[in-house]
Amino acid sequence: MNEPRNSSDRFRNKQLSYDSAGVSIERGDAFAEFIKTLNPAVVGADLGGFAGGLELDLSGYRRPVLFSATDGVGTKLLLAEQLGNYDTLGIDLVAMCVNDLIVCGARPVAFLDYIACGRLEPSVLEPVMRGIVRGCELAGCRLLGGETAEMPGLYQGSRFDLAGFAVGIAEREAVLPQPERMQAGDLVFGLPSSGIHSNGLSLARKVLERLEAHERQELDALQRELLEPTVIYVEALKRLLETGVVTGAAHITGGGLEANTQRALPSHLTARFRWDWPTPRVFTRLAELGEIPEHEMRRVFNMGVGLTLIVPHRHRDAIERAAEHAEIEMWLIGELADG
Repeated sequence: MNEPRNSSDRFRNKQLSYDSAGVSIERGDAFAEFIKTLNPAVVGADLGGFAGGLELDLSGYRRPVLFSATDGVGTKLLLAEQLGNYDTLGIDLVAMCVNDLIVCGARPVAFLDYIACGRLEPSVLEPVMRGIVRGCELAGCRLLGGETAEMPGLYQGSRFDLAGFAVGIAEREAVLPQPERMQAGDLVFGLPSSGIHSNGLSLARKVLERLEAHERQELDALQRELLEPTVIYVEALKRLLETGVVTGAAHITGGGLEANTQRALPSHLTARFRWDWPTPRVFTRLAELGEIPEHEMRRVFNMGVGLTLIVPHRHRDAIERAAEHAEIEMWLIGELADG
């Protein structure tokens, strides 16, 4: 009997399949069927097969403008993996996109997700999908579709990455910011964050590495705080925008409060913050444990404010009444100044 001359001949005679390459069509089909069992009012397209379609009612718009946004959740994925808790990541993913839309005055109408993984593990990705659907519910938009790609050559084991894509519509005259309406003395209001949201996690995880084994209780508590999902501000901001007095808004993500608020301002104005609002404990502990200077904390993290609003001083009463009526927590945190 003739034996293969070397190992390469032996492998050459073995049949290959997609499964042997690490990709399972069956796992993908099963995951797609699972997604169909989630909230039918949110999941799925009205039209289309290879792409998601949604019929739009534009009768209430005179000059509709289409907005789009895309984002991920960064290294918060690694924290979720450490804790074995994936329930909140989907909410984060939706929040990072729809919050970027609503601060432009755009109402989110559709969301899509992209999941890339080494191996499709239902125990990991099903909680992620439930979170995405929950995020869409909170944002009042439809999950039109998505893509789940097994790529064992790029990702090890059940490691994965997320990307989200959102589309919204705004009336042209209501698009934010409106820098021509801003001037020195205008007020800056802030809506509280739930904590770190989805930015600055690389620095935060470095801080946690300093905790010793005997400090396990504090480590567990801080990890849970860091995993708290990003607030979805869509409904709250929609109510405040109905007043017609908001001239600008900013979603506070990477780069902190000052840099993100500046993105909504004309170049000749800057925001002067009071820094007197209640700061969540998680930021205080990160600063202490990591010996992080105050200016670095403010440059990286939201410091307890997840969204800012610009309102002319003369409309202070109107915006505060609207917030009180809608039971929206909001703080006066600064004002605009020349410079």
